[in-house]
Amino acid sequence: MLRVKVESAKGLSKKKVGQPDPIVSVIFKDEKQKTKSIDSELNPVWNEVLEFDLKGIALDYSAYIDVIVKDYETIGKNKFIGSTKIALKDLASGQMRSLPSKGVPLVNESGQGIGASIDLVIGYDPPANFAPNPNDSQEGDSPVDAGGGDGGDETQPDGGQGGSAGGPSSSGQSVMRQKIARAQNRHRLVNKPQDFQIRIRIIEARQLSGNNVKPVVKVSVCDQTHRTRIKRGNNPFFDEMFFYNVHMLPSDLFDKHISLRVYNSYSLRADSLMGEFKLDVGYVYDEPAHCVLRKWLLLNEPDDSSSGSKGYLKVSLFVVGAGDEPPVEKRDSDDDQDDIESNLLLPAGVTLRWATLSLKVFRAEDVPQMDDAFIQTIKGMFGGDENKKNLVDPFLEARFAGLKLCTKIIEKNANPEWNQVLNLQVKFPSMCERVKLTVFDWDRITGNDAIGTTYLNLSKIASSGGEIEEEHAGSGEIPSYEANTGQSEVGFLPVFGPCYVNLYGSPREFSGLPDPYEDLNYGKGEGVAYRGRILVELSTKLEGKADKTVDSIHSDDILVVQKYQRRRKYSLCAVFHSASMIQEPGEPIQFEVSIGNYGNKLDTTCKPLASTTQYSCAVFDGNHYYYLPWADTKPVVVVLSFWEDVSHRLDAVNIILYITHRLQSNLELFKTAILAKASDNKLVEVWLKLLNQLIEDLESLTTPELEGRSNLTSLDFQIKKLRDSTLKTIKKGAKCMLEEAREIADTLPDLESWAEKLQQLADEPQNSMPDVIIWMLRGEKRVAYSRMPAHQFLYSTYSEQACGQHCGKTKTVFLKYPMDKNKGLKVPVQIRVNMWLGLSAHEKKFNSFSEGTFSVFAELYENQAAVFGKWGTTGLVGRYKFSDVTGKLKLKQEHFMPQRGWEWEDDWFIDPEKALLTEADAGHTDFMDEVFQNETRFPGREWKGASEPFTDVNGEKSRNPGEFDCPTGWTWEDEWAVDDNRAVDDQGWEYGVTIPPADQPKSWVSAEKVYHVHRRRRLFRPRKREAHPAGGPVQKRDQGDPEGWEFSSLIGWKFHRKERSSDTFRRRRWRRKMGPEDRLGASAIFQLEGALGVDTEEKDSKSDVTKLFGANTPTVSCCFDRSHLYHLRVYVYQAQNLASMDKDSFSDPYAHVSFLHFSKTTEKLKATLNPTWDQTLIFSDVEIYGDPQNIAQCPPDVVLEFYDNDQVGKDELLGRSVCTPMVKLNASMDQTPRLLWYPIIQKGQKAGEALLAAELILKDKSGETDLPLLPSKRSENIFMVPQGIRPVVQLTAVEILVWGLRNMKSYQLASISSPSLVVECGGERVESVVIKNMKKSPNFPGSVLFIKVLLPKEEMYTPPIVLKVIDHRPFGRTPVVGQCTITSLEQFRCDPYVITAEGAMSNKMTLMASPSGHLAINMETRPLLETQEKETVDWWSKLYASTGDQQKCGPYLKKGYDMLKVFDCELEDVPEFKGLTDFCCTFKLLRGKNENGDDDPSVVGEFKGSFKVYPLSDDPGVSPPPRQFRELPESGPQECLVRIYVIQAIDLQPKDNNGRCDPYIKISLGKDTIDDRDHYLPNTTTPVFGRMFETTCFLPQDKDLKISVYDYDMLTRDEKVGETVIDLENRFLSRYNSYCGLPQTYCISGINKWRDQMKPSLILENLARMKGLSKPRTEDNGTSLAFNGKEYTLAEFENTKEIHEHLGPPRERLCLHVLRKQGLVPEHVETRTLYSTFQPNISQGKLQMWVDVFPKSIGPPGPPFDVTPRKPKKYFLRAVVWNTTDVTLDEASITGEHMSDIYVKGWMAGMEDEKQKTDVHYRSLDGDGNFNWRFIFEFEYLPAEQLCLVSKKERFWSLDKTEFRIPPKLIVQIWDNDKFSLDDYLGTLEVDLRNLVPPAKTPNKCSLKMMEDLQMGSPVKKENEKCLFSQQSVRGWWPCSIEQDGEKVLGGKVEMTLEIVGEAEIDEKPAGKGRDEPNMNPKLDPPKRPETSFFWFTNPCKTMKFIVWRRFRCLFIGLIILILVLLFLGILLYSLPNYIAMKLVKPSQ
Repeated sequence: MLRVKVESAKGLSKKKVGQPDPIVSVIFKDEKQKTKSIDSELNPVWNEVLEFDLKGIALDYSAYIDVIVKDYETIGKNKFIGSTKIALKDLASGQMRSLPSKGVPLVNESGQGIGASIDLVIGYDPPANFAPNPNDSQEGDSPVDAGGGDGGDETQPDGGQGGSAGGPSSSGQSVMRQKIARAQNRHRLVNKPQDFQIRIRIIEARQLSGNNVKPVVKVSVCDQTHRTRIKRGNNPFFDEMFFYNVHMLPSDLFDKHISLRVYNSYSLRADSLMGEFKLDVGYVYDEPAHCVLRKWLLLNEPDDSSSGSKGYLKVSLFVVGAGDEPPVEKRDSDDDQDDIESNLLLPAGVTLRWATLSLKVFRAEDVPQMDDAFIQTIKGMFGGDENKKNLVDPFLEARFAGLKLCTKIIEKNANPEWNQVLNLQVKFPSMCERVKLTVFDWDRITGNDAIGTTYLNLSKIASSGGEIEEEHAGSGEIPSYEANTGQSEVGFLPVFGPCYVNLYGSPREFSGLPDPYEDLNYGKGEGVAYRGRILVELSTKLEGKADKTVDSIHSDDILVVQKYQRRRKYSLCAVFHSASMIQEPGEPIQFEVSIGNYGNKLDTTCKPLASTTQYSCAVFDGNHYYYLPWADTKPVVVVLSFWEDVSHRLDAVNIILYITHRLQSNLELFKTAILAKASDNKLVEVWLKLLNQLIEDLESLTTPELEGRSNLTSLDFQIKKLRDSTLKTIKKGAKCMLEEAREIADTLPDLESWAEKLQQLADEPQNSMPDVIIWMLRGEKRVAYSRMPAHQFLYSTYSEQACGQHCGKTKTVFLKYPMDKNKGLKVPVQIRVNMWLGLSAHEKKFNSFSEGTFSVFAELYENQAAVFGKWGTTGLVGRYKFSDVTGKLKLKQEHFMPQRGWEWEDDWFIDPEKALLTEADAGHTDFMDEVFQNETRFPGREWKGASEPFTDVNGEKSRNPGEFDCPTGWTWEDEWAVDDNRAVDDQGWEYGVTIPPADQPKSWVSAEKVYHVHRRRRLFRPRKREAHPAGGPVQKRDQGDPEGWEFSSLIGWKFHRKERSSDTFRRRRWRRKMGPEDRLGASAIFQLEGALGVDTEEKDSKSDVTKLFGANTPTVSCCFDRSHLYHLRVYVYQAQNLASMDKDSFSDPYAHVSFLHFSKTTEKLKATLNPTWDQTLIFSDVEIYGDPQNIAQCPPDVVLEFYDNDQVGKDELLGRSVCTPMVKLNASMDQTPRLLWYPIIQKGQKAGEALLAAELILKDKSGETDLPLLPSKRSENIFMVPQGIRPVVQLTAVEILVWGLRNMKSYQLASISSPSLVVECGGERVESVVIKNMKKSPNFPGSVLFIKVLLPKEEMYTPPIVLKVIDHRPFGRTPVVGQCTITSLEQFRCDPYVITAEGAMSNKMTLMASPSGHLAINMETRPLLETQEKETVDWWSKLYASTGDQQKCGPYLKKGYDMLKVFDCELEDVPEFKGLTDFCCTFKLLRGKNENGDDDPSVVGEFKGSFKVYPLSDDPGVSPPPRQFRELPESGPQECLVRIYVIQAIDLQPKDNNGRCDPYIKISLGKDTIDDRDHYLPNTTTPVFGRMFETTCFLPQDKDLKISVYDYDMLTRDEKVGETVIDLENRFLSRYNSYCGLPQTYCISGINKWRDQMKPSLILENLARMKGLSKPRTEDNGTSLAFNGKEYTLAEFENTKEIHEHLGPPRERLCLHVLRKQGLVPEHVETRTLYSTFQPNISQGKLQMWVDVFPKSIGPPGPPFDVTPRKPKKYFLRAVVWNTTDVTLDEASITGEHMSDIYVKGWMAGMEDEKQKTDVHYRSLDGDGNFNWRFIFEFEYLPAEQLCLVSKKERFWSLDKTEFRIPPKLIVQIWDNDKFSLDDYLGTLEVDLRNLVPPAKTPNKCSLKMMEDLQMGSPVKKENEKCLFSQQSVRGWWPCSIEQDGEKVLGGKVEMTLEIVGEAEIDEKPAGKGRDEPNMNPKLDPPKRPETSFFWFTNPCKTMKFIVWRRFRCLFIGLIILILVLLFLGILLYSLPNYIAMKLVKPSQ
């Protein structure tokens, strides 16, 4: 049997109307059970048990339940709210019988958290025969085995949902699955440096290892470290919050680590680290709501892989980005007993295992030169071999999760072979995502230089196998169309290669100067050049530790990897069709195409190839840009290269991309249809096409099979498996969607997630083919580049779809500058290029892709100079008679040899450069001739004409303007004029300094300085082509010099065709055609390899040859024999939201439209950000070469660049937009292009939108008869957008309520005094009355304006409303001082015939007129009763009761008093109250560019008003509908009383060094400021203020109430933490009665006394009048009432309620109940976010508060609430230590006995300074000690919060005491007393007074097991639970523990009495400390210790008696006897001789 108890849910989101009626369904296998629904509740409590009968089958490991919360609907389907999925693995393993799942996050359809959570308990009774399989649980435990290692085949438990991360549900996979599916929400961040705040709350630690420890936690993030306060004990409670503010790139931030380390502050530093935990910042950001709330972390020892847990740390982590709201932490009441195992950050299923990532680094190739060649050159001079190529000493560094390993250094080798393996030891699954590989060049002296960086992304080379399951379960209204395959055999461990990884970075060319692009080599930004590649392999081994971190690779492995290096030859051909939009011409331009090193013309390691185009000079296009005049001869480049064949990978990528692109383009159409509100049939048609095409693609296109392919790695197989299963899932989902979808628009999120998923699948980690890079070179300098993945052009034989997306197709490419700081502000060049890349084996296939005819020439130039008017070779100084195009390389015709496989087809012939013969004005209808006038001088002298007075833009000599004659077929439009619309002075001159040998300055400035020696100005003259009669002969241009010479005035680049008198140099081009010997078709060009011959005589000068190696490759070009003429029309209708570039808040926009090398400009509009040009630009004869069919497939783009026209200075770019034209190959096609919004991009950001369309029509040869008609003209040259394309309009009324202006900032230093408002919409304009005096009344006198305007019917085309505020100043000046653009009118549209509640907008203000006699409120008072009640209930009880905190609210709930509503956001953000803008909205007024130069406009004021938009009939006879804004309130000023209640702040940003702040409140309103500095709260970030402030103000002048929180500093200035601003006017005017919230009941006394000015009956009458209803009628003494057509009775509201003595009369109560049904603002506390200017969009904390506003004219309000915070109660803990037993005997006496001198020490947690000790029980020989000693601890306790309040100075120099809230715990320790050394510690006991471990009655029953039950944190049974505060007193035995060898063992037992005494009883029951007087309650007698207990030093007699005598008495007695015997013998011996003598002599007697 499986039982699911559905307890409750929290934080469900509100509906648009009302609140949801939640109902829960639980689905197990196919069975579904439901709870009952609960009406209108956001925090429902069900407490229902749903049972599932398992029919005797045991749960399997992959079992899970789906929990879905819906909103119950009586009619129709229930609406989906959120869902989650909970794995039952822990129950299945038999380890647990019940699985408490608390606070499991609910997720929406796309797997994102919705901020709500649900609490469940799942119970399981296994069947009788159930025996868990031990192997299963082991294997199932870790997701990382699946598919890794031995190909592990077992299926995997299906993990928890994406949203329930870290809930008890998530099994291993879901963690990895999230990791891989997770990073999706990152890409929504702009990748530019921005503000982030990381908040880390350290809550508590448990089960730390060690004895008598003093733990401290150090938290490090982004090189900032904070530490907590030092605590004592193994289970310390910290509750400290740290803030880290950073400003950096998101991508960099997400790679940073958060490191949490716990240290023991006692120990020596060496061994003080107790445990640590590391994770990526990105991991936290990817969690729902970017946070991890109150999770336990398992601490490990970082170095010891075998060690287990070192304890647990409970934390909350938040990453807050700009504009994010950090969620509020909710501390549950059972938080203290929460189950650690079920709430680990990495759920228990994922045991963190040690894994070794083995990175085999084999070799590298193509490493560029990094060292200077100076030393090598010296060697060369002394005969050493010079070797430039190998000037590099590479080594590789790998970094992962803070570890760093390096290979050996190989000196002087560009192709090093390291053959080493780097073993990275990591915890797996890892919280870090990328392995970073950097190749460095080792330098002996200077720092190592990075050569290139690449990353191996673990999420792409490993898989949990969960991706194929969807992140959400199917649900309600929006079924999820995801097929759940349930199989997860696709999971695998990180594995990669062997495979080459390419490095990119700065350009390869070595220079001794610092590299400006060095950052690119560290992986920052897009690398612009290939810098080599490395061959690596990665594998993962679980468990086990590698012997060496760096080891050499076994020779067998090196042999194996040989086969991965087999190369095939690839051919790349690129045909350049056009290069246009060049802004800076200058030296000639060429393009280079390279792939890897091949084709890089400055690299000498590869054979020279025809990889560069010929040099050509840019030509002006007659309007704005320059282009390269290639005409019908397009340059071709050919690059041959050798790479591994990875086609099996790239084919799959291209196929998936093909499916993705089709899906994406269909999605765009689908979105456009939704946006344009298309009809349902049209929408269904688009949707069906999309789905059918997707299903068809997925069925017909399969990824290629891998069998038999070369270069296969194990990752290939894993990725194929993963891709196939995902595609299958999507296909199944799409089929489900087709059958089941009901609401088509709701399927969009699913479709988008599929597109995103496909895009991810197309990522190929093992793509070893380098990218193709196109460089533009100007002269010899690299200017701009574009880098494109090779697979986009790759030809494949597998299928058409496996070919790259652009293979053989013409693609438009915008090149970019390397490391462009301006992010594409300027485009260097736009090229159209056709590329084809394929294996040489397939190169014949190229023939079918190629257009035009390819020809190959050898070419050289014949040079001559003029000496005394004669042309010859004598004057050629430093030049050769025959040279290459650069003139630097000497060539001879006879030395040329064709390459192998090629032969000469012709003889040498003269072939002039065609590009010079094409006139710049070809194809243009109008053109501008330009010439520059130059003047020079000596510094400080007069200006004179220069030696070349007239030049072109490049300084080359040009003709005098007078010599320009108008070509035939053209007419002049104007005279020569000076161009002053550039950065020039008023005469048009620009100035510069010429530095010889240059003949003109490199840079120009517009202001003249003394030192300038050169100036020039641009003269231009427009001309127009005459219309020639159709069919008439077109004038042919003369073909220039008959002998093919080109002339130049100097030896340089610029040549012209006609000889001029000043020419001194001429040259002509000789060419000789080559042809292939044995090939046909275009593919023959792939045989060109190597250079043609060079002049042999020059061979000895080596240096030149290497320098010009490859300068003489043959030139390949593609000739088109015919071109087609096209007709292009670009329809530019309007743009919106452009950036303002002028100081007057507007721009003067115009657009440059360029198409290929044609460009035109729209008209220039004045002062608008939303221009409507309504203009058609016609390009009549556009010549395009190539097949029209191909053009139709890939038409050239139309590029629009929007500029702001400035009178002075250069026009500024506003942004760029690209639009693809619709191509009509037949003018009679009936398709018309559709105007669409295209984004305008500026510096990579969106900067507005443009409404455009374009069509390109192929003209047939006969003429232009059937072109569409020309659109009508608006003026001479301006065509409008034609009917059928322009939007359809309708006559519309716009009513404008202009209420007033607020907070207007001064303009040009003068304040704004008499403003008026101008409203513009759709070309119409209306102005309001002028406000006479802004200071007195900032409202407009006449409040409603009206305009009739023609607006488009489709919302998508509607123009915006523009508001301009004009200030009327003296002398008739009327500057625009602020403007605002309202883009969407949708929200203001209404039906004019429906009178809504807003119709009569009267409200409180209309009352001002009514007499206020009956408004006095008489409140009776009952003082006696209230004082008694104050003791038990207060306002805080109401707050706690409302937030569901049962413990803290006392008896409040039982009394049936009011609750209030706690909003966790600002009142304005509560959806039901519509931002309180129902009367009028607030619009921010902006003003132009900021003074400080950043582009965001500054806010300069606010406009209050509203709009109504409705259609009018075109028939003038129909009467207009009624006006919408009627019965407006009086707009004069009003005096009000304001009460501000500030309750508490949450998570303030700390401002002091100790990580705290000392907050106080500061309030400013109008001119008044209230400063509450005296009541600052020291050292806290969550202060409870409990303050009420009262003040008066005048509305609307003083509408902004600003509440700031400041940090008190004694010495320095107080810092502002943050502030919040409330618009009191909106609260006052809103019809939601937001001026004073409605309570639940009408009380006339008590703590909830009515506080409004008007009684409920009066408020209800006003509401009726406002809504235009009849007055409410009451009957039956006020117990029933009729309102708005409904009957209400008091009984229906109050039947279930407790009736108490404070309630007022029934009529008023009933009116209040009816009012509460009307959706008005209830009595509430709002949570406002604090912001500061220091981090504008990041929350600095939150403030809970509310505001009441009462107009004084109505009368006085009721009394305010008392919100003063609760005071803690004083308690005394008396702990009597009676006895100890079984204490460890720690000492041995001199006599060898084991004994201890025992004493007991005790203190309360947080009050370590007040520790107390017993006396010493000396010489305990059996571990018993007798004390009879009393400890007395005084503490302050908050019964409501169950925490002690400890106030103490943190350090002796602290000024204020810091308040800590700490759980009430008693710590008791047993010690052994030593007089001459440190005391020894014997054991400790920690007792929580709220949850007491019941003591044992006898010492025998007392064991450590008693404590362990509590330590485990398992939910404790109620009967066990003992709160000492309710028990009062308890006595018994408790065990003390000590840690030995990592195990806890018994250190002794202690018998105590614990008693809590309140402050009141302390005098009744006095007692003294220890055994001091008064010794009573209970009286303590001195302990009866055995006589043996004494201290030897002070008691010598006892020492003799007990120590010496007892032990040695036998010895003593023996000694005495021995002494006596010896004495006897001695005396005997002494007296014997005498005696004997006497005897012998016998003296006479």
